[in-house]
Amino acid sequence: MRVSVSWLREYVDLPADLPTGDLEQALVDLGIEVESVVDLRESVTGPLVVGEVLEIEELTGFKKPIRFCRVDVGAANGTGEPQEIVCGARNFAVGDKVVVILPGGVLPGGFAIGARKTYGRNSHGMICSAQELGLGDDHSGIVVLPEDVKAQPGDDARPVVGLDDVVVEMEITPDRGYALSVRGIARELSHALGVPFRDPADAPAPGATAEPAYPVEVRDPVGCDRFAARMVRGVDPTVETPGWMRQRLTVAGVRSISLAVDITNYLMLELGQPMHAFDADRIAGTLVVRRAEAGEKLTTLDGVNRTLSAEDLVICDESGPISLAAVMGGETSEVLASTTNVLFEAAHWDPATVGRTARRHKLFSEAAKRWERGVDPALPLVALEKAVRLLTDLAGGTAGEEVLDIDHVAPRPPVTLPVDLPSRRVGVTYSPDRVVELLEQVGCTVTRGTDRLAEDPGTVGTAGVGPGAGAGEVLTVTPPSWRPDLTDPADLVEEVVRLDGYDRVPSVLPTAPPGRGLTWQQQRRRAVARSLAERGYVEVLAQPFVAPELVDQLGLPADDPRRPAVRLANPLSEEEPLLRTTLLGPLLGIVKRNVGRGQRDVAIYEIGTVFHPRPGAGTPPAMGVDRRPTDEEFAAADAVVPAQPRHVAVALTGEIEPAGWWGAGRTAGWADAVEAGRAVLDAAGIPADRVTVRAGERAPWHPGRCAELVVDDVVVGHAGELHPAVLAALELPRRTSAMELDLDALPAAPLAAGPTISTFPPALIDVALVVDDSVPAAEVRAALVEGAGALLEDVRLFDVYTSEQLGEGRKSLAYKLTFRAPDRTLAGEEAVAARDAAVAVAAERFGATLRGA
Repeated sequence: MRVSVSWLREYVDLPADLPTGDLEQALVDLGIEVESVVDLRESVTGPLVVGEVLEIEELTGFKKPIRFCRVDVGAANGTGEPQEIVCGARNFAVGDKVVVILPGGVLPGGFAIGARKTYGRNSHGMICSAQELGLGDDHSGIVVLPEDVKAQPGDDARPVVGLDDVVVEMEITPDRGYALSVRGIARELSHALGVPFRDPADAPAPGATAEPAYPVEVRDPVGCDRFAARMVRGVDPTVETPGWMRQRLTVAGVRSISLAVDITNYLMLELGQPMHAFDADRIAGTLVVRRAEAGEKLTTLDGVNRTLSAEDLVICDESGPISLAAVMGGETSEVLASTTNVLFEAAHWDPATVGRTARRHKLFSEAAKRWERGVDPALPLVALEKAVRLLTDLAGGTAGEEVLDIDHVAPRPPVTLPVDLPSRRVGVTYSPDRVVELLEQVGCTVTRGTDRLAEDPGTVGTAGVGPGAGAGEVLTVTPPSWRPDLTDPADLVEEVVRLDGYDRVPSVLPTAPPGRGLTWQQQRRRAVARSLAERGYVEVLAQPFVAPELVDQLGLPADDPRRPAVRLANPLSEEEPLLRTTLLGPLLGIVKRNVGRGQRDVAIYEIGTVFHPRPGAGTPPAMGVDRRPTDEEFAAADAVVPAQPRHVAVALTGEIEPAGWWGAGRTAGWADAVEAGRAVLDAAGIPADRVTVRAGERAPWHPGRCAELVVDDVVVGHAGELHPAVLAALELPRRTSAMELDLDALPAAPLAAGPTISTFPPALIDVALVVDDSVPAAEVRAALVEGAGALLEDVRLFDVYTSEQLGEGRKSLAYKLTFRAPDRTLAGEEAVAARDAAVAVAAERFGATLRGA
């Protein structure tokens, strides 16, 4: 929202010497975000004058049209001679008055103007557009001053184009739609500065007449609870928008179109009431306000042919839809250069319906922006009266006496507010009289009562603030029509705090209870993340939203518990409306994107939640904002929301060890995914003797290359190489591997005992055992540990070997065994005996034989 201070001064008595900094601070104190405050008097320096175009010579031979102009700038150039200027704009002619900046001037952004030779001619200055002057975004042509401007060539152009003003640009939050108008901002400034406010909507306006201005039928009084219209006949279509109005529209960033349309835009900016102007001669039959029929077509004013949804509200005549209600009008009924009969429409539309329509059609017009934030339903007749008077005063014509006003607006329900609630909520003492005073400033009607309400169970005790004067007094507050955001006691509390001053609210942080740091679950997640990062994995944060077809791409069977998913009621994208039930889908999508962009070697991980629906859980209890929910309400709500266990997953493809001058690299494979799972369990504090890795089957892994990660006989995750069909469906490289593990399924880590460190030397023995190819190496290792006894300190697999000499279906597993005694140096016979005992258990259990024996 951009508005000039001179426009605001028409309705609020701002001090004449108010510094721009104080103006900005006043708005910020009210909770309005100020993007910028620009003093236009300082934005352009140097000679900026009015010029009159005397001659135009069209230059040819260039890629774009170029004009060489001679412009009368009076005595501003010191000589009185016409100024020679090269210009590329085409929207002016000989005799037009334009804005010229002469050599030595500086435009906004530090753009200095000088004399130079360009396109083969000498150019002494520049003819300016609105964008170059910082007055708006229109760069389609230069500023042509209206014929009624009395300034002469050489006069200072600043007051003529509005560069003697201050422009405030604000970002209005969605709950404060009333501030998207001069009316709303002026009222806010009157609160902040304590100065009088004159409401532009406080003007007489005729009510509905027995004969309507035009026959209208409203079939959806929920989507449109008020529809008003008035007619003006015999307008002079040649009259242009006056300069003062165009200037204000330009400052606000609105392009001037035609007088009738500009009037509707002007009043939208002034009052906050979007309107529409129809060419009455281009509509036929009764106007009907209804929901569109699915598939109906409408070409809107931006030239786009739109296919309508059954939820869209439209205005129709006998030919069909002529306007996308509250968003944009249609081409078939727009005001043209020849329009003489104008039908003004001002209505009140349902904010939610307008917001959904604007997003569905990606059509975020200024009108839609205001409707979805809330518009005062009391404005239509006032806006129509102002529009009719402006049009007839400026372009003649006859205002019709007939007024249409179909009004189904429901009265605002009152809000009950304990008078001490602001004090208890905020921690600042507000007297009952002060609370009433501030609410009446907002425009509320306040009635004081003495009924004592039950003590607010949601109140949090605040040191020094408690029930005092007025603790039993209750206010019945009816919000004004222009504040649709005030619906709950909490909203009224916010208004009291806002108008009294946020700076009065103390910034007191609660004392942190002693002895509390990270929970053991938080410590575990950090340890897991650190462990994976140290192994070369890069953390990613994927969106939790997935497409319905992902379950098929991952090859999940029909009875897989990961198939049912939670569908979002209002997804960010209709293509991804489901919440993930596994981390692998989004994670593999990131792998695909990186590989597609030339990153061949990828190793990534994510720690995040997955979502499993609870079928038949019912609906959550209704919980208001007037108090803290009870423990029972929390429990009932928690029983309905999806289960959200926290998982960790990795995905890797390409080389895990790069090749180079030092030798060949190593391609990542299923064993690396399994090792990542072991690293996670180790970082989570799970002892190795409680971890089992065994062969398993689970989509989307390859059945023969999938491992189950088991803790205390409970399967907590899977790792291995992904199924070739999954890789083909997701367009991933061959041998891509992954691991996913449920962190919440892991037991708490036991208390770690300090290791026993022996000062005696170890005995190192290697053994190579030949076993069947189907025997897992981890089970052979477990057999060696069991057989070796207490003297075995460490065992590590360092080689897997197959050959024809070993025989088909056989493999050799080579282990490094470390033996050590805590109290003596081991004799060679003791180490060999322990080695033999370990081999004996492996031989008994798996038929293992020593390689070469």
